[in-house]
Amino acid sequence: MPPQLRLNAVAFISPQSHPILIRAFSQSKDEQLKYHYLAHTSLDVFEERVNSGAKATESYLGLLFSMEGAAVYGYITPVKVKIVLALALSDAVVRDADITTIFRALHMAYYQSVANPFLKLHTALDTSGDHTSLMLAGSPKWKGFRRRVDEIGRAAGAPI
Repeated sequence: MPPQLRLNAVAFISPQSHPILIRAFSQSKDEQLKYHYLAHTSLDVFEERVNSGAKATESYLGLLFSMEGAAVYGYITPVKVKIVLALALSDAVVRDADITTIFRALHMAYYQSVANPFLKLHTALDTSGDHTSLMLAGSPKWKGFRRRVDEIGRAAGAPI
């Protein structure tokens, strides 16, 4: 039986580099702050990899960096929303197929939430490229999205 991954945090970041949702699977305030820092630090690596001329069709960016007991992986959607995973460092081999499966599930959870027309009732019609309405991921309307992220985290070994 392969070793179980331990997911510590998930972050969704808008194309304008604003946090949509940062979900740390820890109750400690220090741990939550640490994963906010890791999510923001990953933005530099995203920018570097995207601007380096790598394959534009590849969404999975692989291991971005490892720091403070966490391995940080990146994924960028076709609409440039960045998804960051922070896994606990271990001696076990982490397969890219496992990580991409988690990313695809998170991407689908985000897509299903954004595709919900009832989340956009109070936004102007001319904001086609503006994702500020997505910044309200902490609002009660987004509870389905947060619930799906928690379910995916639980399946990926997050200590919820």
